Amino acid sequence: MTKPLIVITGASSGFGAAMAKMFNEQGNPMLLVARRTDRIEALPLDFKNIMVEGVDVTDREEFAAAIAKAEAKFGPTDLLVNNAGVMLLGNVMTQDPKQWQTMLDVNVMGVLNGMSIVLPEMTKREGGTIINMSSLAGKKTFVNHAAYVASKFGVHGLSETIREEVSGKNVRVAMVAPGAAETELLGHTTDTKAVTDYEAWKQTMGGVTMDPMHVAEAVNFIYSMPQDVNVREIDIAATRQDS
Repeated sequence: MTKPLIVITGASSGFGAAMAKMFNEQGNPMLLVARRTDRIEALPLDFKNIMVEGVDVTDREEFAAAIAKAEAKFGPTDLLVNNAGVMLLGNVMTQDPKQWQTMLDVNVMGVLNGMSIVLPEMTKREGGTIINMSSLAGKKTFVNHAAYVASKFGVHGLSETIREEVSGKNVRVAMVAPGAAETELLGHTTDTKAVTDYEAWKQTMGGVTMDPMHVAEAVNFIYSMPQDVNVREIDIAATRQDS
């Protein structure tokens, strides 16, 4: 039988790229979206059943058009992983408010956009899974993370609310909340002190944080469960991460 369509946002690097490799090896057709499509196209994937689209998840119409295009070819979305995210660290007293808005737009509105696009059909057919990538910063506070924490607490809140709303239709909404990992998230932070503090914190974990592939495996664990079982949340971090 042909496997169902998986949609992954933010698929150009980090967790998204790791998920793309994993599900590609399992033979799933995929829609991989990111703003940097060249980075996706450079991944070691078999692109036979993969569609790559340049999408800004904050643009709902653009996002919806990409999903419609993929569904026309591969069938309805069975799994949406809202992975696209931005982490711009900084102290709220000195950080550019535009950076707050960017994080809220991508990390919260992008997730809401994706969910609103696929949920009508999922609830109609009474099946489907959405996994939202949150963070341990969606459960606890971290210095220099104020706006990022706000956005990820938002992901936790909206995910649990919508899970309650659609559970009666046999649709699963789940979260994966990673700790520090070897991704490019920190690379866009412009506050040099925040970066220095983060790197010093990383050294308390031996200088190496979690491999993104382990986060991809957590996503796969949730998805691989029977449709009538929902692993609602997985918190995952390096063993040496004490916060």
